[in-house]
Amino acid sequence: MKPLRRFLESFGPVHPLPVVHYSVEFSDAVRDAFQRIRPDAVAVELPRSIQAVVEKGVRRLPELSVVLYQNDQAETIYLPVEPTDPLTEAIRTAQETDVPVFFIDPDVDSYPASRDYIPDTYAVHRVGIEAYTELYRHAALPYLKKGPVDRRREAGMAFRLQRLAARYDRILFVCGLSHVDGVREAFSRPQAEPLEKTRRTGVSLFNLHPDDLAEVLSAYPFLTALYEYRRKTLPPEPELSRFTVRKKLGALTLMDGGKGACSEEEALDASIRWAVHHMKPGPVDRQVAAMRLFEQASRHYRQDTGETVTRWQKRAFFRFVRNYALLENRLLADFYQLLTAARGCVDDNFCYVFWRLGAFYPWQRAGGSVPTIRLNGEMLLLGTRKIRIRRRLPRVKRRPVYIPKKRRVSERRPGEWMEGFDDPYICSYPPEDMAVEDYGGFLKSKGTYLLSSEEAASVPFETTILDGIDMRETVRHLHEGRIYVKEFKKIKGGVGSVVVIFDEADEKYPYLMTWLGEHDQESDMAFYATDPGQHIVGPGICRCVYGGFVMTFPPLRLADVWSDPEYAWARNKAERLLLAGLEYSLEKHVIYVAKSPPRSFIKQVASRWGKRIVYVPIGQLSPMKLKQIRTLHILAGKDKRRIAKDYIW
Repeated sequence: MKPLRRFLESFGPVHPLPVVHYSVEFSDAVRDAFQRIRPDAVAVELPRSIQAVVEKGVRRLPELSVVLYQNDQAETIYLPVEPTDPLTEAIRTAQETDVPVFFIDPDVDSYPASRDYIPDTYAVHRVGIEAYTELYRHAALPYLKKGPVDRRREAGMAFRLQRLAARYDRILFVCGLSHVDGVREAFSRPQAEPLEKTRRTGVSLFNLHPDDLAEVLSAYPFLTALYEYRRKTLPPEPELSRFTVRKKLGALTLMDGGKGACSEEEALDASIRWAVHHMKPGPVDRQVAAMRLFEQASRHYRQDTGETVTRWQKRAFFRFVRNYALLENRLLADFYQLLTAARGCVDDNFCYVFWRLGAFYPWQRAGGSVPTIRLNGEMLLLGTRKIRIRRRLPRVKRRPVYIPKKRRVSERRPGEWMEGFDDPYICSYPPEDMAVEDYGGFLKSKGTYLLSSEEAASVPFETTILDGIDMRETVRHLHEGRIYVKEFKKIKGGVGSVVVIFDEADEKYPYLMTWLGEHDQESDMAFYATDPGQHIVGPGICRCVYGGFVMTFPPLRLADVWSDPEYAWARNKAERLLLAGLEYSLEKHVIYVAKSPPRSFIKQVASRWGKRIVYVPIGQLSPMKLKQIRTLHILAGKDKRRIAKDYIW
């Protein structure tokens, strides 16, 4: 936050500090003002009739309180006492430094309900309070319609400031943005003592229930706790490895280093204290606070579910909250928007963890010397929005249910399965062959669609919609008032070979094989895979994992790819398979699925051979389907096909 000047056009001994109520940035500005001005007295925009109860609530901090009373119309007035309120901070700092505090606002029984439209106070942290105040004066204040009650209050505050000016040399006056200029103007003229209630009965102080804080506080509890910790000497930084969150049957069990148990509150408090130490010195940055909340929620989420929040989810989260905040004319997202992003960009379990940590305030307890009250946003007309979190937790069966399952066959004696490798011939497992062939057909169809999309043309709609409406071109030519449709062109030359590369690390896949199709519905295939001898699952049955393969049709044409000297210049096994796919393809196009496209020289070779490589990023395909087709079994002899189903899972 930029420093303040000599405090915003002081008048007489009065140094006004215009604030936005219940704002973290302006609360920090109040603390800065105390250090710079060293006031002899503090005046705040609150009525004297409730001063004793409010000061009692301030003395209870960091425990949060609420002041409740009724006006003459039997309407309940709700005044929360929060650390992040500038008026509360002014009273609290004055109490800590033994500076007298004066409540100078006249007690107006009926004040019209209104909502001031002001810029997001996070701008104060970036541009400073002076630039923010000037922006408010020029952009918002001219449109603010003040009534007689506002002028009466401003005159009453000016009268009391005139009396204080005769007794003190430096007075810090903390007041709302919309009233500072009116009080300054009224201070320059003699004022009469206002008519008001000097004593109000039924003013009560209550302790807020900890379960209601996230709904009724102006700043979400995690942010309020950060501000409270940074007011004083920082607590020691916790060792997060001592606070491990473990889930058991849907309930949260917290273990301290695996040795002693600790409460959930202690573990959540440790996350907040860690966040306090990982923020820059100075005023609280709400943007950094949201980042630390996300990081600690990710840690708890990993311990709760065993899943990790990925980098792309983190990137999507912060892009979402930025756009969501801008839609509502804010610079930073509020707690509801953060929760919405947590649920949408990760899942409901992460949203619950985010809410559990974001709604935690370490010092709040139910009970004590002050009675506890339950409140919610609907009771206070705060415009509360609800979010439903559907946690996915394991369900406990009420009674055991027998589920028949396939028993895994094991060796009856050591070395029994090795006896099945007497047959020198090998073959594949037919169900796996069918799955790979079907997926090869799917990749050919996908490649054909990609080629057709590249050659697609958009034309104005006349008599038929052809292959569908082209929304992009229609919007682009919206001024013409016409609809554009898309027409896929038929590609010249079909799709021949299919090359799928799962992993280009040659050293992990030493097993090289070329085998031919057994009938006219099977393709020839060459592949590299893991060593089958390392994973024997049955008599004469081995399991291995593809590193990559090439499929070419029709069958019975493929020579041994791995010993062919024509491909000796290939850099790795993946390039050798691609070259074989190009050479043996009877069609013009070859599908190439991999993490990265082939190098440009391979594309030049394909062009010289009259072929074209259609690259499909492997990330666009279903990981579950890829995992299914990547595993293969090698059988020692066709007779093993009769028993393979008992050993293959």
